[in-house]
Amino acid sequence: MPIIRHHAGLRALVAVRGHPFDRTGFDAMFQAMDGVSATMVDQPAAALLMNPDGMAEFDVLVLYDMPGLDFEAAEPPAMLAPSPQLQAGFRALLEQGKGVVALHHALAAWPTWADYHEWLGGQFLYRPAMVRGQLAPDSGYRHDVAYTAQTHAHPVTHGIPTEFPVVDELYLAQVFADEVVPLLTCDAPFTRDHFWSADLAVRGAMFANHGWDHPLAPPLIGWAKQALASRLVYLQPGDGPGAWNSAPYRALLENAMRWVAHQDLR
Repeated sequence: MPIIRHHAGLRALVAVRGHPFDRTGFDAMFQAMDGVSATMVDQPAAALLMNPDGMAEFDVLVLYDMPGLDFEAAEPPAMLAPSPQLQAGFRALLEQGKGVVALHHALAAWPTWADYHEWLGGQFLYRPAMVRGQLAPDSGYRHDVAYTAQTHAHPVTHGIPTEFPVVDELYLAQVFADEVVPLLTCDAPFTRDHFWSADLAVRGAMFANHGWDHPLAPPLIGWAKQALASRLVYLQPGDGPGAWNSAPYRALLENAMRWVAHQDLR
């Protein structure tokens, strides 16, 4: 059981729950970071802290949660709206300038909250939905894809190899590429033939894409952007140990946390 690092120079609140994951393996990644204290808080409790008062003792908010989806509904997933308190508190947090790092399935959270996805820079859809005024298809997923990640020059990628291997889940999703700064791309093909339909999966047809189509998407799997007064980084890798146990990925994540928290990256 990890101790509480009271003297850590970087204090992160890590919001989790909503999507299955290996808690021990995920936490071990943060525990291996020198000078970092990571406190995991499960949803829905985490939402109560996503405001300036709740985050006052933390330097960065890490989103590894997927709230807003009810997978026990009669026709799952039912889309749940965030509370007015969360919407106001999260906006105030960004207006204050608190840094945010979003990982992997956080891109699917709060599907009805358009502002949230404008702040994140994209959205993973379990069902077709209106995105930026246009009907978008459900997103695609593919587990355990072996690919080479390529970094782009930025403080977040400082000291990271220009290329490194990853085995992890990939998404074919909505990416607002016109409003983000690329950090990470990959050599995997982002076409519908290489992904499974999320809508078919929740309807019981896992690993299927019959009758499903999705437009081409850029091979962009990591980006930085401004979210109101806050710095925000999204990293698509992070589904499992193929990413968590990768030294370049761990370094990239730590860099991202330090950059959004305005800590010097040396």
